[in-house]
Amino acid sequence: MKLIYETHATTVDNERGIATGWLPGELSAAGREQARELGERRREVDVVFSSDLRRAVQTVELSGLTVSHFQDWRLRECNYGELNGAPRDALEPRVERVGTPFPGGQSYDDVLELTRSFLADLKRWYEDQVVLVVAHSANRWSLEHLVGSRAPMEQLVADGVNWQPGWEY
Repeated sequence: MKLIYETHATTVDNERGIATGWLPGELSAAGREQARELGERRREVDVVFSSDLRRAVQTVELSGLTVSHFQDWRLRECNYGELNGAPRDALEPRVERVGTPFPGGQSYDDVLELTRSFLADLKRWYEDQVVLVVAHSANRWSLEHLVGSRAPMEQLVADGVNWQPGWEY
C-alpha cells in the first residue's frame, strides 16, 4: 500500500489563530483554492479517507477527486476539550499534552492509538492500493511516529506543524 497524507486545507479559524479541535471548522477562500490544488496533485489515488470533521470533509469535496471517500472519526484532530475554539496559544506548551489529556479532552497519545487502529484496518483492506488520508496535525504526527521517521511523539509535537504538500509512506 502507498499511503499519502495531506492536512485539511486552511480554515477561517487557522487564519484567526483559533485552535478548532473537535469543532467542525470551515475552509477559508485560500483553503478552498488549496483543496482544488490537492485534487490536481493527487489524481492517482484509489480511495480517500478523511476525518469526519467538516474542514477535512470539505477539503475532499472541493478537491474534485472522483474516487470513493470514506469518513472515519478516528482521524479527528485531538480533542482539546474545554479549549476547543480557544486561541491557539492557549494550547501551549502542547508537548505537555502528549501523555496528559487537555482538560475535558484527549492527549496526543490518545490520537496516536486511534491512528494505530485506523492503520491496522487500512492495511487489512487496502493493501495493494494508493490511499489518500486527509486529516489534521495530530494525525500527521501519529503517522510520522508510526510509519515515518518513528521519532518520539514529544519531538514531533515540539517541532510543530511544518506544512508541505503531502507526505508519502
